[in-house]
Amino acid sequence: MPAVHTLLLEEALQDSPQTRSLLSVFEEDAGTLTDYTNQLLQSMQRVYGAQSEMGLATEQLSRQLLEYEKQNFALGKGDEEVISTLQQFAKTVGELNTLHSELATQMADRMIFPMIQFREKDLTEISTLREIFGIASDEHEAAMVKYSRLPKKKENEKVKAELVGEVAYSRRKQHQASMQYYCALNALQYRKRVAMLEPMLGYTQAQINFYKKGIDLVSKKMDSFLPSVSSMTQNIQAQLDSEAEAMRMTQRELLSMEDTVYMPDRDPAPVNRTLIQKAGYLNIRNKTGLVTTAWDRLYFFTQGGNLMCQPRGAVAGGMVLDLDNSSVMAVECEDRRYCFQITSPNGKTSMILQAESKREYEEWICTLNNISRQIYLTDNPEAVAIRLNQTAIQAVTPITSFEKRGEGSPNPDRAKPGGMQCSSGASHKTSAPEPEDLIVPGTPIQFDIMLPASEFQDQNRAGGRRTNPFGETDTDCSPESDDSLLQQVFAVRFLGSMAVRSGQTQEVIYEAMRQVLAARAIHNIFRTTESHLMVTSSCLRLIDPQTQVTRIGFQLQEVTQFVAHQENGRLIGFVVEGRDWSEGDEEGEPSFSAFVFESNTEGEKICYTISLGKDIMEAKKDPEALVQLLKNMPLTNEGKFLLLDSETGNTANGGAPDEEESEA
Repeated sequence: MPAVHTLLLEEALQDSPQTRSLLSVFEEDAGTLTDYTNQLLQSMQRVYGAQSEMGLATEQLSRQLLEYEKQNFALGKGDEEVISTLQQFAKTVGELNTLHSELATQMADRMIFPMIQFREKDLTEISTLREIFGIASDEHEAAMVKYSRLPKKKENEKVKAELVGEVAYSRRKQHQASMQYYCALNALQYRKRVAMLEPMLGYTQAQINFYKKGIDLVSKKMDSFLPSVSSMTQNIQAQLDSEAEAMRMTQRELLSMEDTVYMPDRDPAPVNRTLIQKAGYLNIRNKTGLVTTAWDRLYFFTQGGNLMCQPRGAVAGGMVLDLDNSSVMAVECEDRRYCFQITSPNGKTSMILQAESKREYEEWICTLNNISRQIYLTDNPEAVAIRLNQTAIQAVTPITSFEKRGEGSPNPDRAKPGGMQCSSGASHKTSAPEPEDLIVPGTPIQFDIMLPASEFQDQNRAGGRRTNPFGETDTDCSPESDDSLLQQVFAVRFLGSMAVRSGQTQEVIYEAMRQVLAARAIHNIFRTTESHLMVTSSCLRLIDPQTQVTRIGFQLQEVTQFVAHQENGRLIGFVVEGRDWSEGDEEGEPSFSAFVFESNTEGEKICYTISLGKDIMEAKKDPEALVQLLKNMPLTNEGKFLLLDSETGNTANGGAPDEEESEA
């Protein structure tokens, strides 16, 4: 160990410049030691603070590991194996927290406290003694100045004695202060060595004790536990690698598709008309003012018989509209393509939506119409939808001559409307008529009754006459000549009409309903026109609710059959008999046309009213029968038959919506 430099106490009294110069070196050394000690203490305090924070952190970590079991994850509760493993780790971390807390206490006692004691005791003492030594030196210098100024000629023994005593006192004081100061500086050379080593010795011993206890407390208990955790993590990593590889393969396959996948309205897939549920983004039109509108892009999906909507970012969707018995139709928007409108059965709620592509537009309309017919309530809705779609295709597909020959060359007489198939001398079993026996394959269907402008003008003049495309006229069914006892009005929507073979069976009406509905579904014809069907004791009249102009009329005796649909009670149809003079006969061959309507009420009510009208028409031929009928039926104040209130409200004033959508 090298020699230690010291200040000689014998030279303290003389206080020579050489001694002062050596003293300044010791003072500089003490100042450097003070600065270094402060910095070293800050570093040690930082280590102690980190160790204390480690204890708090491990305690919080242990509590947080135990909280994993209580978490309610959105995808389900955590894995039980992971929960038990984390609980074991929490126990181990809790034991380590005890060791960390003990280590922090040992650092405070063995490292921080000795260093603070060295700074406060030794370094502070040096600083205090330096100040005392400086004051004593200043007082000695002042006393010597006074003593040196004593006069030479006139000496005052008393003053001289006082100054001599003051110099002696100050010199003694300086001598004592310098010796104490020198002793402290000499001792500091030894104390600084101990002060640097003792804290680090305590720190190292505390760490060694910490690791020893850690090995005894933790390592032996974890010898079997850690390998099992390592094996579990490796298995999980292997599963992750396998899943990641599968996702990369899927990603490459998806990215290798053609660019048409990303292009709107470029989907080559055919339209699926048998869907009973669908989901996707649609634009909905919202009113922002009296005449201004805005479009919002939202996610729509069907759930049961409801149309649901879920904005982007929302947790769940909400119901927008009940689709049961609602109507869906294509609409024309000035600034948008592929728009369609959904209207509730009562007509009070409606919304306009826009699809992204033509295929989506057609599939949404077909799907909503399938749901409106409540196909989803059947036992096998997919099969029902497919069967209805196949039936619809067959209903509008003409049978070619080759197909007819393959079926056994049916009697050519059936090609005529109303023709009867018979074979003399041959007996045949009675069976349900085939569709070909009721309606000629390929018969055109009229989906609307349009009133030309010329006929509209004629109807506003007296004595106007309207000719139906199928030959029926309404000359005898004008409002001026209608003096019947019965007059009932129903709100209906015309679905279609077509020529049929026979008017003596109700099966022909059912077949016409099927073909009309199927054709509307196949050709995406969803727009219908609402009219008022007036039933009197002499005729049927279809009236425009806005203009009160008669679109078409039939004499009641020309209506040969009328019936409501067996499953959908809102559908009603009737067959009208006319004459075909194309063969040149004087009387003309009988021809039949079936008309299909959808009503806002039950079709049985309309059938009952038509039946009552026929009874009144027959009773007019026999006065006694008419009187008996009047006795059996209640009458209104105006002398007409009392029926249910008209569902159209003010029939004379119109006011019904011009265009709605039917279930077709």
